[in-house]
Amino acid sequence: MTSTQQRALLQRQIWQIANRVRGAVDGWDFKQYVLGTLFYRFISENFANYIEGGDESIKYAELPDSVIIAEIKDDAIKTKGYFIYPSQLFVNVVKNASKNESLNTDLAAIFSAIESSANGYPSEQDIKGLFADFDTTSNRLGNTVKDKNTRLVDVLKGVAELDFGDDFQDSKIDLFGDAYEFLISNYAANAGKSGGEFFTPQHVSKLIAQLAMHKQTTVNKIYDPACGSGSLLLQAKKHFDQHIIEDGFFGQEINHTTYNLARMNMFLHNINYDKFNIQLGNTLTSPHFGDDKPFDAIVSNPPYSVKWIGSDDPTLISDDRFAPAGVLAPKSKADFAFVLHALSYLSSKGRAAIVCFPGIFYRGGAEQKIRQYLVENNYVETVISLAPNLFYGTTIAVNILVLSKRKTDNTTQFIDASGLFKKETNNNILTEKHIEQIMQVFDCKADIDHFAKSVASEVIQENDYNLSVSSYVEAKDTREVVDIAQLNVDLKTTVAKINQLRNEIDAIVSQIEGEA
Repeated sequence: MTSTQQRALLQRQIWQIANRVRGAVDGWDFKQYVLGTLFYRFISENFANYIEGGDESIKYAELPDSVIIAEIKDDAIKTKGYFIYPSQLFVNVVKNASKNESLNTDLAAIFSAIESSANGYPSEQDIKGLFADFDTTSNRLGNTVKDKNTRLVDVLKGVAELDFGDDFQDSKIDLFGDAYEFLISNYAANAGKSGGEFFTPQHVSKLIAQLAMHKQTTVNKIYDPACGSGSLLLQAKKHFDQHIIEDGFFGQEINHTTYNLARMNMFLHNINYDKFNIQLGNTLTSPHFGDDKPFDAIVSNPPYSVKWIGSDDPTLISDDRFAPAGVLAPKSKADFAFVLHALSYLSSKGRAAIVCFPGIFYRGGAEQKIRQYLVENNYVETVISLAPNLFYGTTIAVNILVLSKRKTDNTTQFIDASGLFKKETNNNILTEKHIEQIMQVFDCKADIDHFAKSVASEVIQENDYNLSVSSYVEAKDTREVVDIAQLNVDLKTTVAKINQLRNEIDAIVSQIEGEA
């Protein structure tokens, strides 16, 4: 079986299990239990593999907890960020799960112990609350303890059935990460509008990552100010394994559940606690990482046109992120607040690739003034219009804004990629070929009829700083060309035939009437 076939089989199995074990519980509500269980299995096997260190004579899961000395525990936490005793490992809990009448409380105690093992260590904030959404006492699992335990047994055994291979090596780690991403994407696809709030489809993530990392073989770190479940950050890792990301992955997320998903996602893709920093909070009003900037690569798919405090907070106009533009994004549309935030965190050598609602590129008022600031300071490298229905939860055709502080000319590139898509189930997707087409023209900055055009800042200024792609890239006329002269000839011929037919019919009718 090829690796592609193995992944496809695993994905089918895991989605079948996710649907089978949830029973009457809504899939969206139940996602935390399937995702959390997968995460629990991963860190258990990852930790056991670390302790065993390749020595086949050591079976960590078979050791009694009493043999673990303080030095081993201390070293493990400093390296892995957490500690799991043999009795707490996923494999041992599953073994006795169906007979354990206190399974739900035992699991809660194990999760609490894993989190608290990091207390007082550098990893404390990265581990704290990881299992907060895996509530083993929730009535969503059932009304009685017996019902809760029955459901938990189903989830544990379902995840235990998944075949990730025998050795905990890179291929197995990749399969765990892929399975987690697959589950998240499927939950997002079935979640309606809320799905797009925490997951960016991988095909779009790949394009955004390539834009931000283009021609950078080394970046100091990569940052997503609205990171959701971390899919954009991880796509950068997945696609650029040969590149060096020196200081790791940084992100901020406002939703607590999604924040936990992002941290789990990092671990499941084998990014150790000291190589990522995901923080909880409102990026616009309580930003983290001010001491960590600037960043060489920024990727983001922030929420479209959400409300924010804006001018109701008089201190924001003096904020280093917004002050240079001289105006704040409208209170009803925070899009440009995210853009300005990203710009302020961007290094002089890097790029930011940000998914944007198209209205911000042509509306007047404060948004026009912010566009003026961006254009006059030569920060806008490229604006790309994408096809509709590429994202979960919305059918709108969004744009990607690429910002750079190292441009060597005063032109802005516009790419109309709205015709590049493949219809697949309920959504459109970008294929590898589509991404390659966009990246080729992004790289060379060539003018291509009906697809790409580089425009001088003076022209944009004369156009009231409008940055809509359609204002500069002429759409291809797909209407059929009609030859009027030939059409008239054809009409005359058709009319003549109709008249002849009528005359013949009249003659036949007259003959019939005469015979009568």
